[in-house]
Amino acid sequence: MNDPLFIERDGHRTWLKWHRARRKASDPVFTGGRVLEAMRLGASVEVDLVRHADDGFAVLHDFSLERETTGAGSVRETSAAALRQLHLRGNDGQPLAEMVMLLEDLCTLLGRDPAHPDALLQLDLKEDATSIDEASVAHFARSVAPVARNMILSGGDAVAVDRLAKATPGLRTGYDPCYGDSLDQLKRTGDFARFATEALKTAPDAELIYLNYQIVLAAEDAGHDLVAPFHRDGRRIDAWTIREVTPESIGQVQRLLALKVDQITTDDPEGLYAALAQ
Repeated sequence: MNDPLFIERDGHRTWLKWHRARRKASDPVFTGGRVLEAMRLGASVEVDLVRHADDGFAVLHDFSLERETTGAGSVRETSAAALRQLHLRGNDGQPLAEMVMLLEDLCTLLGRDPAHPDALLQLDLKEDATSIDEASVAHFARSVAPVARNMILSGGDAVAVDRLAKATPGLRTGYDPCYGDSLDQLKRTGDFARFATEALKTAPDAELIYLNYQIVLAAEDAGHDLVAPFHRDGRRIDAWTIREVTPESIGQVQRLLALKVDQITTDDPEGLYAALAQ
C-alpha cells in the first residue's frame, strides 16, 4: 500500500492531513514516532498546542489533563517538569509508554531528523490572544525558529496566531473561522459570501484557511461554492475533520474533492486513502 499522503483528482492534488498525528484510526494521538514518520514521508500532519504554567506549550488538545494523559487538573496550572512525567492515554483510555511532549521537545525531535521538503506540520493553537504574552511569545519563537520552514501555525484567534508568527521568521500561518456556532448561523442566514469575505479580511496573511467540511458542503447545497473565493484570493483550503471512513463520509469526501479543496483533515488517512483507491 502506498503511504496516505494525497489524492490526485482531475489534475488537482488534495492532501490528507494526519489529524493529531494519526496515520490510521487505531493510532493514539500526539506520539513523536508518528510525527517523525509523517515528516520523513512528506505528509501533512497536525498537533495541538495548549499553554502550560511555565510560559510554554504542551502538545495536547484539551485544557484539562484527564482525558488525554495520566495527569489531572488544568494544563495551564501544570509545570513543564510535571507535564513531562505524564503518559499519554490510548483510544481506550489506558496509559501508553509514550510521554506527553512539550513544544520544545517536539521541535528538538524534528531537528534531529531532516524533514522531507513537502512535509508540513500544523501547530494548531487552542489558546486565544488573552493567553499570549511576551513570555509565551519568546518561549514559542525560541522553540520553533530552528524548524519553522516545515511548519504552519493556525488557530481560531488570528491575533494570537499573528503575535506568535511575527516573532518566528519563516513560519507560515493559517486561520480557522469556523469556531462556535458558525455552522448554525450560516444555515440560518445563508450568507456564505459574507463569511468568506470576513475570513479573508480577518487573516490577510493566512496561507491556509481551515473550514469545517460541513460548512463547505452546506454551502454547496445552497448553491454556493465556498472554496472558490478563497482560491481567487490565493489561499488554500483545508476541510476538517473526517472522523471515520464510512459510505457516508466517502461520499462527502468525493464532494470535497470535486470542489478542489487542497487538504482534508482526517483521523484515518490510511483508511480513507485505501477507500478512495478502490
